[in-house]
Amino acid sequence: MDYLIIVILVCFSALFSGLTLGFFSLGKQDLERKAKLGNRQAEKVYQVRKDGNLLLCTLLIGNVAVNATLSIFLGSIGSGVVAGVIATSLIVVFGEIIPQSVFSRYALVLGAKFAWLVRLFIFVFYLICRPMAWILDKMLGREMPAIYSKKELIKIIEQHEDSQESDIDSDEEKIVKGALSYADKKVKDIMTPRTEMFCLPGKQELDHNTLKKIFSKGHSRIPVYENDRDNITGILYVKDLILNKNVTAGRAARANVIFTDPEQPLDDLLNAFKNTRQHLFIVSDEYGMVWGIVTIEDVLEEIIGSEIVDEFDQHEDLRKLAQEKTKYRSRGAINGVSA
Repeated sequence: MDYLIIVILVCFSALFSGLTLGFFSLGKQDLERKAKLGNRQAEKVYQVRKDGNLLLCTLLIGNVAVNATLSIFLGSIGSGVVAGVIATSLIVVFGEIIPQSVFSRYALVLGAKFAWLVRLFIFVFYLICRPMAWILDKMLGREMPAIYSKKELIKIIEQHEDSQESDIDSDEEKIVKGALSYADKKVKDIMTPRTEMFCLPGKQELDHNTLKKIFSKGHSRIPVYENDRDNITGILYVKDLILNKNVTAGRAARANVIFTDPEQPLDDLLNAFKNTRQHLFIVSDEYGMVWGIVTIEDVLEEIIGSEIVDEFDQHEDLRKLAQEKTKYRSRGAINGVSA
């Protein structure tokens, strides 16, 4: 009979130890999120896990009580040294190592299966554990939620995409990473530089040759300037050319020119695009010098992580083209060659 009781006590020791590690390896916020998404196992575990200090006191008191009782029974059937060695071996191997290894791997599944039993333990030990849990709540406060930084979230997404158990693919990974990181960049990082801007002087006649040149560029909006490129006065919409023939670019252009700072963060820029319902801004500094242009397409490209190229684009990345031209000119100047 004593041996049967010892086996039962070892099983309960294993159960309390495994449940303690299993339940507290599951974050309360993660369980709540999964429960709201319809995960029945998470919902069962969350109902027990949400009061963390009460659960902790219940499981630890149960584990200590079982281990103490086990030591007493072992002492009654053997000498002190033998009983101590046997008790330590049983508790460490069968009461700690094995159950904790199992519960750490299958915490959600086993936690859901034993949730009803844990509720029973909470009811049995309630009068003892509730005051202790109340004191812990007052001393330590609520359980701190797990908050991740942007860089940590990006790493989590990368790990999920690399895992075979995850349903996140490479395209989704790229978009999520772009959405989390684009706000850290500024207008100057994505704009089309001044050297690659296609502009028209306001006095330019929209004759056949000019229209042909506009068509070859493939742009839907073209900045129009007076005297020099630092004095942008309008935006010429190519679709307006249907109704404006044989006039100057200045007369056909719309005057709703919006300027933005090269240091403006991209999340503010995207909000500005949405609020103004414009798709192209002129980038200029506090001295009125034009740096280039930026479009809503440039922002979207940063979010989705790849270039948006249509059938009219002659170059995939104008920023890269400008950098290559700058390097070429620099090498030409060093070698004494006119670039």
